[in-house]
Amino acid sequence: VDDPSSRPNLFPTKERQDRERERLFAILRELVKWENTTNEAVLELAREEIRKSWGRTCADHSDHPRAAELFDPERLPAFHDPFAGGGAIPLEAQRLGLEAHASDLNPVAVLINRAMIEIPPKFAGRPPVNPESRRQSLGAKKWKGAAGLAEDVRWYGQWMRDEAERRIGRLYPMVRITPGMAAERPDLERYAGRELTVIAWLWARTVRSPNPAFAEVEVPLVSNFLLSTKKGKEAWVEPVVEGRRYRFEVRVGPPPDVEATKRGTKTAGSGSPFRCLVSGVPMPFDYLRSEGRAGRMNARLMAIVAEGDRGRVYLPAAPEHEETALTAEPKWRPDATLPEKALGFRVQQYGMTRWADLFTERQLTALTTLSDLVGEARAKAHQDALAAENGRHTNSLSLSLSLSLSEGGTGPAAYADAVAVYLGIALSRLTDIGNAFCRWKVSMTQAVGLFGRQAIPMMWDFAENNVFGGAAGDYGVTLRNMAKVLDRLRPSGASVVTQMDARAQVFSSGKMISTDPPYYDNIGYADLSDFFYVWLRRALGTTLPALFSTLAVPKAEELVATPYRHGGREAAEAFFLDGMKEALGRLCRQTRDEFPVTIYYAFKQSEKRDGGNTVVSTGWQTFLEALIESGFGVTGTWPMRTEMGTRMVGMDTNALASSIVLVCRRRMPDAPRATRQEFVKALQRDLQAAIVEFQKAGTAPVDLAQAVIGPGMATYTGFSEVRRPAGERVGVGEALALINEVMEEILSGQEAELDGDTRWAVAWYETHGFGTAPFGEANTLATAKNTSVEGLVEAGILRAGKGRVRLLRPDELPEDWNPVTDRRLTVWEMVHHLVRVLDGESEYAAGQLLRRIGGQAGAARELAYRLYGICERQQRAAEARLYNALVISWPELARIAREDPGRQQRLQ
Repeated sequence: VDDPSSRPNLFPTKERQDRERERLFAILRELVKWENTTNEAVLELAREEIRKSWGRTCADHSDHPRAAELFDPERLPAFHDPFAGGGAIPLEAQRLGLEAHASDLNPVAVLINRAMIEIPPKFAGRPPVNPESRRQSLGAKKWKGAAGLAEDVRWYGQWMRDEAERRIGRLYPMVRITPGMAAERPDLERYAGRELTVIAWLWARTVRSPNPAFAEVEVPLVSNFLLSTKKGKEAWVEPVVEGRRYRFEVRVGPPPDVEATKRGTKTAGSGSPFRCLVSGVPMPFDYLRSEGRAGRMNARLMAIVAEGDRGRVYLPAAPEHEETALTAEPKWRPDATLPEKALGFRVQQYGMTRWADLFTERQLTALTTLSDLVGEARAKAHQDALAAENGRHTNSLSLSLSLSLSEGGTGPAAYADAVAVYLGIALSRLTDIGNAFCRWKVSMTQAVGLFGRQAIPMMWDFAENNVFGGAAGDYGVTLRNMAKVLDRLRPSGASVVTQMDARAQVFSSGKMISTDPPYYDNIGYADLSDFFYVWLRRALGTTLPALFSTLAVPKAEELVATPYRHGGREAAEAFFLDGMKEALGRLCRQTRDEFPVTIYYAFKQSEKRDGGNTVVSTGWQTFLEALIESGFGVTGTWPMRTEMGTRMVGMDTNALASSIVLVCRRRMPDAPRATRQEFVKALQRDLQAAIVEFQKAGTAPVDLAQAVIGPGMATYTGFSEVRRPAGERVGVGEALALINEVMEEILSGQEAELDGDTRWAVAWYETHGFGTAPFGEANTLATAKNTSVEGLVEAGILRAGKGRVRLLRPDELPEDWNPVTDRRLTVWEMVHHLVRVLDGESEYAAGQLLRRIGGQAGAARELAYRLYGICERQQRAAEARLYNALVISWPELARIAREDPGRQQRLQ
């Protein structure tokens, strides 16, 4: 959609441009609300703006020689994402009314995209074909979007689940509460004589004791003996050692030594990770690895979690339950080998070298049974779809009705394939929480899936869910959750998904392009995808034979800098640079000048080396080099809140609070050259205005360095090249470093507008934080800043005594502070009182305080940015979070402050 300032004929004044921009932002604010996901009224507002904008573009190009072909106001341009991945971007494009195209090399990604944007439009508006729906005459109902397909997915999925329970339910017994158990545990009295459904079995991996005197004893590796930390429902495991034997008892109530219980059988020090439970001998990692590689790492049942009348019931391990689990005999197992080395993999060094090793025998049995049932359910759906088709048409079925989904069909055969696709994906999703690496989360009292992050770390004790338990880990629960998404899809128009290497694709030609490419060396997508691929191939190999023709996910062509795959870090970097340059070069050649290309890149720009110096990360530098050498110029960057709160900034990680959107266009071929000095001067000019705009827009301090890359690189790519006096080229890495330096200079320069007390406080905070230091040092600094220690104490920001001074923390500031009556008002006070109220009370209270601060609010916001930068450099994570939260909340605080403009006068 056009920026109003680019349409002076429609919006001739700045005031009208600002009003129009605010109107468009209002639509965006409604569009991004979760509750508006399926709100057609909100979606249609956005679609209408897109149509209007495209109509104006077509009018601008009415004299183009190919106007009828390229600028048809009745047909919106198509969209393409060449690194489609999980499909979020193509799905949003489709929801906004565009014909969406997606491509990816990874077959798992291709399948997900097909399930979201390609399959639903093929069967939109169709009624379900399952017997129950037809028997209830639900076919007469109007089925919006993919709701009919979702109903069939639920019905055939439930049939699968019930049939699987009939076949292998014996492997998932209920647990009986005996009178003896109830006699020892008052909390079990109500359940005496009853059988309860098991939610999960909790296992501990074991190795032989390293103590020769106990060499035959398999001792447990437990990272945490806690079962529940919910208040009033605490439970924990107590290991009871009796000579050469041990057993696990379950206790309820808070443990007497929480830290010891929380530690499990791990050592308290920083040496060996575990100790032998029976002898106390340390067990270093090398020993654990050797035991694993020798095939001597097993597992022992530690506790059982059952569903009670009012929540979870924790029970000791029952021998018959352990024996039942060991009787499972899967008829198939994914014996493909794990990569010898891979990003985020840790299990191979413990002897787990095949995908089957990541599952218990019982889990393998359940997954193979369900996998077989996908094909059987597909056959039932086909027969039912044929019957439904015959019911609608008395003439004989045409040949086209027998075409499969992969052949482009839309009849009964293709419909049955579509149902099977979703049943297979549900099975694939189940593997995430149906493996032997799921953690029992004591605060939530449930198992959590393996992929909390994109890695397969070693898990010493694990939770095995009940596939028929009616909770997380039950196939029916997984399927129903997935069907909710399908039920709410409102596909608009045909979309196409293709398996294709981004370096060879030709689908971007003439289309709008937005994409989220691989992040250098952050994630090994292909290696991790094999975890799901081995199960998808078994379940859907005959349904989508072309997509699952290979034994594993393609890896050699994957655009990730993986040293183990390319023979070292330098070769991996060169592979990534060359490949990304080729892929982006294709985009640059195929893009249209009317549309910017937007690229999401959630990779932290700078890192800290051991020496403490800030350096540009290889990921950003290499990616931007590829982007620029491909022919693109960066015209802007904006941080967008796309990441989950659990990924919120850690000072030493690459996790971001947001993704960064790079806005790109083809570079001008006649751009001028510049010297390094000219480039720095241009940066100082361009970034000054840009930073002020970012701050006004409420860009979070954690994201400011990322956002500033945009205008900085726009300045850099505005020149054909930048050279030093001696003639050497200023590369991307040096340009990024200069952008950071100029940004710091600008932020530091904003201090010149601050009062002397605040300038003293910033300088003192940079050196000492909220810690104490000698009075003499404070006095010397105060003289330099044209203030005094006594004045700083009077201002209410400093505490002095016994020859020492320190800044007051926000929580030490007076609660009755009023900026209107403060006789020595400082910007430092404003920021820290706002922090105090926001963190300790509410946004509303902080907004009211901001109203009283009045005209100096802008200076307070700028200071919050400055203080965040200091905290980030010095790794003061807790304090950085407070300043970052203040800036993030600023737009809402400002709105609250504006609610009653007349109130400021009444307060005075």
